[in-house]
Amino acid sequence: MQARLTFDRDRCKGCELCISVCPKHILALDMTSANVKGYHPAGVTDLSQCIACASCARICPDSVITVEKE
Repeated sequence: MQARLTFDRDRCKGCELCISVCPKHILALDMTSANVKGYHPAGVTDLSQCIACASCARICPDSVITVEKE
């Protein structure tokens, strides 16, 4: 099963909750750039490993993550 993760980078505040619950450990903060609010947003490092469990989307307090199964 393929998954597609999208992050609303400009709304992410880098709280790292999504990173802490990912069972595949494929989420990380983007330390190379900041969003419009000055935070380092979270993102996926290896989409091919995503199992589309949506744990990241459920725990996100600002609902910035969308998980779609393809």
